[in-house]
Amino acid sequence: MKVLLLEHPRQIAQNRCNDIANAPLASSLITGCIAGLLDSLGHNVRIAEGFLDEMTYEEIYQQVIAFAPPVLGVHIVYNWEDNRQLFAFLKRLNAEGLVEKIAGYGYYPTFAYQEILKSCPEFDGLIIGEPEQTFAEWLETGAPVPGMVWVDAVGQTQMQHREVNRDLDALPDPIRSEAMLRMGEVNIESSRGCYGRCTFCYINPYYGAGPCWRPKSPERVMQEIDRIIARHGAVKFYFTDPNFFGPGKQGQARVTKLATMLKERKIRFGIEARVNDIHQDTIAALVDAGLEELLIGLESGRNDSLKRLKKMTTVEQNERALRILRANGIEPSVGFIMFEPDSSLADIRTNFEFLKRNRLLDRVITTANVLYHPQIILQGTEAYRDLEQEERLILKDTTYEGETSYLIPEVAHLAQIIGQVTNYFFVMMDEVWKGKLQEPSKAASLYQDINHLLVNCFEENLGRLEAGESINEAAAEKLVSEVKVKIKSVFERFSRMPAANKRNG
Repeated sequence: MKVLLLEHPRQIAQNRCNDIANAPLASSLITGCIAGLLDSLGHNVRIAEGFLDEMTYEEIYQQVIAFAPPVLGVHIVYNWEDNRQLFAFLKRLNAEGLVEKIAGYGYYPTFAYQEILKSCPEFDGLIIGEPEQTFAEWLETGAPVPGMVWVDAVGQTQMQHREVNRDLDALPDPIRSEAMLRMGEVNIESSRGCYGRCTFCYINPYYGAGPCWRPKSPERVMQEIDRIIARHGAVKFYFTDPNFFGPGKQGQARVTKLATMLKERKIRFGIEARVNDIHQDTIAALVDAGLEELLIGLESGRNDSLKRLKKMTTVEQNERALRILRANGIEPSVGFIMFEPDSSLADIRTNFEFLKRNRLLDRVITTANVLYHPQIILQGTEAYRDLEQEERLILKDTTYEGETSYLIPEVAHLAQIIGQVTNYFFVMMDEVWKGKLQEPSKAASLYQDINHLLVNCFEENLGRLEAGESINEAAAEKLVSEVKVKIKSVFERFSRMPAANKRNG
């Protein structure tokens, strides 16, 4: 059967440039995993990379006409706003009879299925959780199967859950589109899920109740890597696992074995990990095997906050992990939640001093991230559920992302100021990343100037609030405007590229 899988066009809202990803990195392989399984079962599968290939809906429409698939699968990604363009497109396909069945999948529909089915009744069903086996069975039966939610003949929402897949080795390789292979590194997974219980995370709820970290065997991972190298040569890999290390001694032993096998391939790679899994022996082995990048979730420099977030880690472990990584030549990317809904100014000060003490405010990209990030409240998380029960959850245009007010008004004022300033920086950086602006030879020095601006803005305003000074709306706008002008003056030293080069940047 012909099946078209769509990664729909999406844009990050200008006012959300500095917010964390609205879907985890692991979701980048969801469509490819479905395509791989369907292909192995004899189906004729194509992937439309509406996002990576910057396609318009009209271009996708022409692909649908040319391919004429009876079935369309859509990876629905939350855009920080509604998906009305996507839903209008699906309505058009349905009205013109160009596809017979449409199913959605991904993190967003796993939790916000009610609002999606209401907004877009053209969906025959939505897949909740791991999609590949559910999608394959749905194609075979032509009717809803375990792992789906749908609206029945009398308008009632029905759902059947599915157990997670415990045999990941049996799954075929995901199909990677040309667009994915152009990204400069190949995404690959060696495990799914996590053994943590963080209140802000929706990874385990996506799979079901409770921690559900499941590994692929090192041998299976190497087989996939070898196949990729055979087709595309030596490439850089990035493991999409939310937690590359499994729990305890067994997890460390598995990673040690992976490191030995990875070293034989002479590749470069990146991973994501929890701070309590960062140990000298395994990190040294991974670096020797080609590890170049690592992301760890520090989240806070205050033990009380780490307990509140249920990180199952400590500030001491955070600092130990940083020391080990740096001793092995790795400057990590870090996850950090500067502003929690219940934060006090004392919490913010402790976080700020932690960042300074641990040299996490020396590079502007890191600085702009760690100084701002609030706790994003997404459906499926424990934080979302608790705020809802406490009647503190605020929903606006979607049920998927909630908001809540800060308990301390001064914290809210600081979050607003720093949020606007750092978001402006990322808007300007987007021009560089897309090739619209060219960095001058002294870019490093200019970035350092911006770094000083951001750190000073944070520290000065935190100090004012700690001293009891009031910052009203007008004063905040003036402060933000002044810093934006200074940031813009730095970027004015960059060269604007000709329009013809923009799309290729």
